[in-house]
Amino acid sequence: MNYSAPHIITEGAVQYELGSLIGREIEYDFGKILIYLEAKGKLMFGKKFKIYKEDRDIIYKLCLYFIRDTARCRQLNIDIDKGILLTGPVGCGKTSLMRLMKHIVPHRRPYGVIPCRNIVFGFNHLGYKVIGDYGDSQFFCFDDLGAEPDGIHFGKGCNVMGEILLSRYELHVDHKLKTHATTNLNAIELEERYGSRVRSRLRELFNLVSFDGKSRDKRK
Repeated sequence: MNYSAPHIITEGAVQYELGSLIGREIEYDFGKILIYLEAKGKLMFGKKFKIYKEDRDIIYKLCLYFIRDTARCRQLNIDIDKGILLTGPVGCGKTSLMRLMKHIVPHRRPYGVIPCRNIVFGFNHLGYKVIGDYGDSQFFCFDDLGAEPDGIHFGKGCNVMGEILLSRYELHVDHKLKTHATTNLNAIELEERYGSRVRSRLRELFNLVSFDGKSRDKRK
């Protein structure tokens, strides 16, 4: 990465200029970001990947958040100090977008995208150490929140992701560490899955960004 020109991203032999560097500030161009995201998506997910016109409003909000456009985020009621909870129906592209977005700001701290199901499988094998592993100083995006089973370690059950979210809330309050997540569930379903205590913490942890409930399944 060229730290002197973080708005210019090189993929192979191609350079993508996402905006202009004015002094020490980047003035981003949303149209140019879309071109880069589609190109990067094809590299990551295959040639069939595309940016759909009906998703541009969602992508615009996510871009404003990740480039930290404070003024426009404030207009949209997005708090850049919180994480993103990206919701929508199965197959609408939530995971792909969250895997893509960090690439438009390679000069900022990255986050790992971790399937919640994999975290629970790790708990079943290793126990409570796994919960501690996600209560550290890293940034994470928990993928498919709410679709994972409860954990069982030596016959004892645990709502693994509920415990991790409580830990991440404490990290957010004490150290401003960000947590992102994707989910197919709505607020009521999340409360049923994790309880009212966790749901109240979710409001403090996340900005809610939602696909339309009728968004197409891009995997078909």
